[in-house]
Amino acid sequence: MGEKIAPLLQPQDVLLLHGDLGAGKTELVRGLCLGLGLPPDQVSSPTFALVHEYPGRIPLIHVDLYRLPVLEVEFLLELEDYWQQPVITVIEWAERLDADLPEEYLDITLVWVDDQIRSIEIFGVGPRGKKLAAACQALWPDALPDQS
Repeated sequence: MGEKIAPLLQPQDVLLLHGDLGAGKTELVRGLCLGLGLPPDQVSSPTFALVHEYPGRIPLIHVDLYRLPVLEVEFLLELEDYWQQPVITVIEWAERLDADLPEEYLDITLVWVDDQIRSIEIFGVGPRGKKLAAACQALWPDALPDQS
């Protein structure tokens, strides 16, 4: 899925990922890296480092908020700085952002339906986020609800 979404992405795009442990958030980031021409085998969850940066044609910033029940102002300012740079920012456990969200983003939620099947919910916020959600709908017309 990430590999198919990657060609749609542009600098300053923000993806917010939600899902339980093991739902596939980091695997989605590996797919994004593969689709962006970045080495997917170097992708690991940045749970302890908080942020991994993957350089490339369009650099990818991979953030994991799992260990941060409360976000310090300095860290939020760093995130906001990423949102303004020519990078793609992907944030796992994005629900920890509370109301500190970018103006535009693609929101992806991965949910286990049973031990073999996951449900994926995608929606966009802001003009760019809605455009990305519509492009995802075009990739999987039978799988994702219409965003219009």
